[in-house]
Order: sequence, then C-alpha cells, then structure tokens
Amino acid sequence: MAMKLEVLTCLFAFSPVAAEVPAPQVPDNLRAPTTEVVLFKALGKGKQIYACKAQADSQFAWVLARPDADLVDENGVKIGRHYEGPTWEAADGSKVIGQVIQRTNSPEAGAVAWLLLKAKENQGNGKFSHISYIQRVNTAGGVAPAGGCDQDHAGAEASIDYHADYFFYGPRP
Repeated sequence: MAMKLEVLTCLFAFSPVAAEVPAPQVPDNLRAPTTEVVLFKALGKGKQIYACKAQADSQFAWVLARPDADLVDENGVKIGRHYEGPTWEAADGSKVIGQVIQRTNSPEAGAVAWLLLKAKENQGNGKFSHISYIQRVNTAGGVAPAGGCDQDHAGAEASIDYHADYFFYGPRP
C-alpha cells in the first residue's frame, strides 16, 4: 500500500496540470460566457493614441486611433504586443483580433473603459490561436485629452500613457 501511495504521489507531483487563473471581479455585462475559462493574463502597458478629427456636426474631437502597448506576464517578461485592430500578437506570431461587445466606465477617474471583446479572427498557431474572449480591466490612464482639438489641429495625434490587465479566455476543456 505504501508503494502504491508513493507512486501516485510521484505521478501527481509531476503532472502537467496548469495553474488556473481566476477570472477578475467585473460587472455582469463584462463577464465572459460560462463556457469559457481564463487561459492567461497579461499586463498591457503603453499608449492610447488619439487623432484630432472633424465630426458630423462640424466640431472636432479626439478619436481613438490605436493602442500601442507591450504585453508582459506576471514576471514582467514581454510576451507580445497590442496594437490597432484591436490586435494582440504573441511573441510566437499568433494573433487575435477582437471586437468590443460590452463596455463600462472604469471605477478609476481618468482611466479608459473596461471592455469585453469577442475574438473575430485568430491567426497563426500559438498562444493566441484559441482565444475566444478578452477582458480589459483594472485600467489606469489613457483617456483622450480634454482640449486642444480644433480645426487648426485636425490630423494631430496625442499619445496618452495607460496600463490595463488583459484576461484571455478560451473554451472550457
């Protein structure tokens, strides 16, 4: 009996079971479907880049042009990047392009909204190949400038520092 227990303990100790990443606490409208689980989490740190554009009412406003951020893991190791699309690209070349399906204001003043995005396209074979949903939460910074966008500045860009936690979901096994 002791030998069997030792073998089972040894097998369990070396089992390639990944640690489960808990889903963040979010408002109901930002929850991923229960058919999905968090596969991994990354910190996005970079810029939200806005362009000064004319609006339908002949006014001008700062409009999000694109994000430009590095993605790092819990150890601070760069695992990819986040850019226009919105696209997340892993160091292995795989990509997921998302589409915003839900948003809510950040609880932190001056921070970009929290989002739930659904994957509309996956490319390559790797870390982002099977991502189905993405959450952007725990945001800081990144909101559009309050002024400085008028006819004289049409086409100008403003880069605003931000960071956010990104949770990447895939189908439940």
